Amino acid sequence: MTSNLSVAGRTAIVTGASSGIGRAIAETLGSAGAHVFLAGRTASAMEASKKKIEQAGGQADCVTLDVRNPAEVRALVESAVSASGRLDIMVNNAGVSFPAPILEGEPEEWRTMLETNILALLVGCQAAVQAMRACSAEGHIVNISSIAAQRRDSGVYGSTKHAVNAISATLRGELEDDTIRVVNVMPGAIATNFARNFDPAFVDAIVKMTGLDVDVVKGDRLPDEVFEKLTGSLRQTLGDPVDVANAVLYAVTQPIDVNLADIVVRPPKQMNL
Repeated sequence: MTSNLSVAGRTAIVTGASSGIGRAIAETLGSAGAHVFLAGRTASAMEASKKKIEQAGGQADCVTLDVRNPAEVRALVESAVSASGRLDIMVNNAGVSFPAPILEGEPEEWRTMLETNILALLVGCQAAVQAMRACSAEGHIVNISSIAAQRRDSGVYGSTKHAVNAISATLRGELEDDTIRVVNVMPGAIATNFARNFDPAFVDAIVKMTGLDVDVVKGDRLPDEVFEKLTGSLRQTLGDPVDVANAVLYAVTQPIDVNLADIVVRPPKQMNL
């Protein structure tokens, strides 16, 4: 795929940038010349990405926050605009999954998914549009959904991604007369810490395929080495986060009169999520 425009000189925000898809998107945009604001919960991981971006000649800042707090999301957008004078790209990537069946689920886990996957995205979209309009940007809002939104029976997590698709489509209609485009990206199975809240036995079985000796604890992040091994040995069934990042880069470098609505990025063999 070839792109028509450059991200050089543009300002981008990426939420959920501590790991996985968000981290790959931030590093890809930053290395391509954007001034990237990485937002997430793990400062050390974002600082490592910041260093990588700067070594590639880019510019990056890190913001530690909880996206479930609307005030913190709005402050994130305000800080990016204050520091750079503009906002051109908003990537609402932060997301979480608790895959328990509905009859066994915990209301607080449902609340966490709803607040992270839907509320934070809504607030991010709203704040980004206001900022982009204020600086007359030819902007892009990128919402990271999931192929789970293509299935009717994809559980509570899937329902939050159905909501993301609906929000993206609705906002796209609201912005038809603006120079702001909304891109909805639906990744398939990607080698990330997405599964950290899954059954530890399931995660442990996958980790063992790498040959690495790693203790699997529910909710804990797995080391980067695990994913490096997985994207090599299981490439047919697990995608690389960079695959999604490249799709995002392609989308945000299209002319503003191109409305690139939905993108599915998945490995050759598909797993139900």
